[in-house]
Amino acid sequence: MAINPLLNPDVGYDPMKDFTPITGLVGLPTILVANPKVQAATLSEFIALAKQEPGKITYGSAGVGSIHHMTMAIFADLVGIDVLHVPYRAGTAMVNGLLTGEIQVGWSGIPNVQALIAGGQLRGYCISVLQRSASTPAIPTCDELGIKGFDVATVMGMFAPAGTSPKIVARLQAEIAKVMREPAMAARMEQLGMVMEENGTANYIEFRERDAERYAAIVRKLNLQIGK
Repeated sequence: MAINPLLNPDVGYDPMKDFTPITGLVGLPTILVANPKVQAATLSEFIALAKQEPGKITYGSAGVGSIHHMTMAIFADLVGIDVLHVPYRAGTAMVNGLLTGEIQVGWSGIPNVQALIAGGQLRGYCISVLQRSASTPAIPTCDELGIKGFDVATVMGMFAPAGTSPKIVARLQAEIAKVMREPAMAARMEQLGMVMEENGTANYIEFRERDAERYAAIVRKLNLQIGK
């Protein structure tokens, strides 16, 4: 909804006109992880290393325009580093690249790297949102480490076709809110490193517009496009 239409002008839908937003559901943060052989034990050391070696440090993603790619692009722009993008076909392939040393760093979803960080096979620098994750409480936020306001995540939400009755939207909001508050659902989200994003239509519309503007700025800066 936020990134694909920016990358592909022929995507075939207008996210602002063709859908009725209902509510946000969950946010999926990522963690900046590194192969332990990278000579940087902390986030500040990694940034200093990247500045000493512009364009030499490699980072992976799940593909051009993926949240991993966008997160690093926003991060690199904010802290003033130049790192080399290596796109993979999926997040798991990118993590394998980190483990083998094919690439040096990357932003990854929590489930893919949680056990690897705990086991010392990967080093975790920081999490991409403003609150630590209950599933990886030892990993600080970027904001805590001085990258103030850094807050990037995939946010999953519920939409209906454009023109859906307000009564139906209200009913869906109410039922979704009940489900999201169920203990089993909350426990499962925590296990997957997800963060509750239930926020109603008005707030979700505002968030979606703000998110699209942020990604649009990065897409323009990097001149990204995957359409024809």
